[in-house]
Amino acid sequence: MNARLADRLATVMFWLGAGTVLLILILLLVYILLHGFKSIDWHFLTAPPETIRVGGGIGPQIFNSFYLLFLTMLITAPIGLLAGIYLAEYAGRNRITETIRLCIEALTSLPSIVVGLFGLLLFVNKTGWGYSLLAGALALSVINLPLMVRISEESIRSVSDELREASLALGATRWQTIWRVVLPSALPGLITGGIIASGRVFGEAAALLYTAGMSSPNVNFHNWDIGSPTSPLNPFRPAETLAVHIWKINSESLIPDVRRVADGASAVLVLVVLLFNLSARWFGRYIYRRLTAS
Repeated sequence: MNARLADRLATVMFWLGAGTVLLILILLLVYILLHGFKSIDWHFLTAPPETIRVGGGIGPQIFNSFYLLFLTMLITAPIGLLAGIYLAEYAGRNRITETIRLCIEALTSLPSIVVGLFGLLLFVNKTGWGYSLLAGALALSVINLPLMVRISEESIRSVSDELREASLALGATRWQTIWRVVLPSALPGLITGGIIASGRVFGEAAALLYTAGMSSPNVNFHNWDIGSPTSPLNPFRPAETLAVHIWKINSESLIPDVRRVADGASAVLVLVVLLFNLSARWFGRYIYRRLTAS
């Protein structure tokens, strides 16, 4: 076999593999969206779910998902950024950094159901909070933290060394260089990675079954007192997210229109995660153009 024929065969195999993945993704999206779009309307997106009657919605579940995402990123983003700065700018090749990287790899490979059981033991039982948004956010932080550290480290490492050297040559300290030169230059990658991580958090279900719970109390969306048990902003209340709601109604099958609710909720979940990924690409390019004036 000559080199040209081998090159063509390899190219065909690469295109075939990429096309297969793309075809599977398109078929899944088309199937989910075609079945789900028939159920989506304003009432479905804002109404609370029903346990017996027909006609329930997913309004509280959508709010719980976004609020849980906010709490998770509020915990994860600062820690992941600081750890990424340390690993990219300060850490050398020694036993401590190797231990940190080993821990990151171990956390990355942990199944989410195991993290959920860990969260049940620590964040639910030991703290006495019970099933709560805060317990779910802490469990999701354990899952999401390795990804945020990697994103931060790689984005910071991708900044050219010439920028650091120029800043230091002008008399800036190392921290001033990191804060005023390196981080702004790494901002597109940080934002893109953060949005992609948000999509991953939004679609998580297994860890939340044991931490945030599978039910939501009746909340008053006009009550914004964070300490009130009926306030939607109370982080110590149980909260069923959209992904957990899909699993629950399919496993219990108590409502007559379970197929309609499951299809509609699945379509909404897929659309939101897809929106996260598309917006990450668009926003990253927008920030890059603003920073580089290109």
